[in-house]
Amino acid sequence: MTKLNRRDILAGAGALGLAGLIPGAARASGSVTAAIYPGTWEEAYRAVVAPALKKAANVDIAFDALFAVDQVAKVRAARGVPPFDCFVLDPGPAAAARAAGLFEPVDITKLSNAPKVPAGLITSHAVTCNAQVVGIAYNPKKFPTAPKSWTDLFQSPFVERLGLTGFQTTFGTVSLIEMCKAFGGSEANMEPIFTELKKAVSKVAAVAAPAAMPGLFQQGQIDVMYTNTNTVAILKGRGVDIAFATPASGAITFQTTLHIVKGAENIANAHKYIDTAISAEVQNLLQRSPYNMIPINKDVTFVDTLDVKSIDDLAKMVTHDWTKINPQRAAWIERFNKEITK
Repeated sequence: MTKLNRRDILAGAGALGLAGLIPGAARASGSVTAAIYPGTWEEAYRAVVAPALKKAANVDIAFDALFAVDQVAKVRAARGVPPFDCFVLDPGPAAAARAAGLFEPVDITKLSNAPKVPAGLITSHAVTCNAQVVGIAYNPKKFPTAPKSWTDLFQSPFVERLGLTGFQTTFGTVSLIEMCKAFGGSEANMEPIFTELKKAVSKVAAVAAPAAMPGLFQQGQIDVMYTNTNTVAILKGRGVDIAFATPASGAITFQTTLHIVKGAENIANAHKYIDTAISAEVQNLLQRSPYNMIPINKDVTFVDTLDVKSIDDLAKMVTHDWTKINPQRAAWIERFNKEITK
């Protein structure tokens, strides 16, 4: 059997006048395709990264809006004919994709901006493009004194105004893990947090999907939630009374990374895309409203709306080992949905 790659398929489709019907396909040598998170990420990368890439390298980019788990699933289902050239992933899906052999190596010599990224944020198969910081968001007009620890969320007056969400997202997973640790548990023993959640569920203001939390906060239906600084900055920019509190055990940080898909046809342009995304010019624009993304380029001075002062702050924050989390996460999601969401 003859194996066709994406270029063969496109050539045939072009001869039949069908190339325009193939979604996400890169159709020229000066092009690249990339998965991107829907919402703020897609808006930011279309508005900032795409024109910067065109200006710097004369490369056009086509985005495919997909959440991380859907990106990995789509590439696995493609069976060697990658639907796009680049992933953007959080740690959990990135660890799963790496284990499945879905990444091409990154050639750091092709990244002119690599020296501007702190050590450890570029690896053989991943380039950090954004840092996220997670902690507690609260309404300072309702609570003159901020919650000081994860355990405070389960006590009055905070629990009655708390919005609970589960393990579907990275920020939800790491927050609940840290809450569990505060009650004496660990990644290997999540029983303490489920015990506390079951006690609190009848008292809390809301139990909802992660995407619903910012809207509930903005509408005043909840006044406390666990989330990232990006969400806090966005809501603050809309005039919402909201502040970020760092728990006594420390804020959580994780990185969002760019990767080249195994078998990608536009590897050279994929490197150009990644290099553009981590450039000081682009990182400086992405940190500003309405995108509020924490930069990872050392030449960028942080704006004061991020609740993080510098890249150096990230090294002091709490991190997690996703190779330990991933095998258990599906069970946690199922249990939260069964016992807490109901």
